[in-house]
Amino acid sequence: MLSNIPTNIITGFLGVGKTTALNQLIKQKPENETWAIVVNEFGQVGIDESMLPDQAGIKIKEIAGGCVCCALGPALTINLAMLIRRTKPDRVIIEPTGLGHPEGLIDILQSESFRDVLTLRSIICLLDPRVLEQPEVLRHQAFIDQLNLADIVVLNKCDLATQDQVDEAQQLSEQMFPPKQQIVQAIQSDFPIQLLDQHRNSELTACYPDAHKGNRSSAAPAALFLAEPSKPVRRIGSHPEVFSCGWVFHPDDQFDHDNLLAFFNSLQAVWRLKGVFRIGHARVLYNRAADETTTQPIAWRRDSRLEIISQTAMDWDDIEKKLISIIKSPQS
Repeated sequence: MLSNIPTNIITGFLGVGKTTALNQLIKQKPENETWAIVVNEFGQVGIDESMLPDQAGIKIKEIAGGCVCCALGPALTINLAMLIRRTKPDRVIIEPTGLGHPEGLIDILQSESFRDVLTLRSIICLLDPRVLEQPEVLRHQAFIDQLNLADIVVLNKCDLATQDQVDEAQQLSEQMFPPKQQIVQAIQSDFPIQLLDQHRNSELTACYPDAHKGNRSSAAPAALFLAEPSKPVRRIGSHPEVFSCGWVFHPDDQFDHDNLLAFFNSLQAVWRLKGVFRIGHARVLYNRAADETTTQPIAWRRDSRLEIISQTAMDWDDIEKKLISIIKSPQS
């Protein structure tokens, strides 16, 4: 019977680099270990699975369309139990959505369903020092309690922040009580795998224990994403004070890279944008947090898909029309 499987939660606000952290940890994974990884996305169409490697010893389950801390809690319980039973992992890692409140997730992992199977180790929170200058993030309850409930804080993207911003984030983390076990500075979400085996501090508590309750998901099963050429499937999400929309395009749809990048850079009030698009024979990942858009080749070879999260309502119809206009004709 499986018992005491080391389990970690990797938290952090939108765009901080959690999925990149998973990739960095996977590179350090002992060859003889099997890891079960659960990736949770707030948006209605999953993107993060395409960003993680398909390799031996790594079993990934993606749960999209809400937060596993609240609305998708039952889905997490079922899917995690099945994943553990099927893979018999040496370690479980869960990456909740950047809008997720960790306390609900902790409650699930320590519930009767898992308390004899899983042993919760360190909760690691990634923090981009630059967000300390964004008041709308600082007052967000999920952001506050991601830090409060973390055993370890990783100050990420230190190469993109100023020294003053890094110093301020370091000071903030050092002043938290109870004290953090470790505060680490990182570039590209790269930190030692040994941090996973730090013990969990049960004295850490949330400031907003009810923040994760009561949000409902309207996610559709992935099997319903049956797009036709130039006719994407759209899924709109709802959440208090947050707006999201996702699109899935037919695998034959090919996009123009320059026009796509220019369009993404022109969008205003976007909190988070992630997309995988077919560009000729290649696939490219577009990743935007705040005003920073990055691109990189990716191994994903299925459909093209996009997820946008915003603080304000956006004209999804207009965005969809512009995306369709960027699809290249078959003869071009």
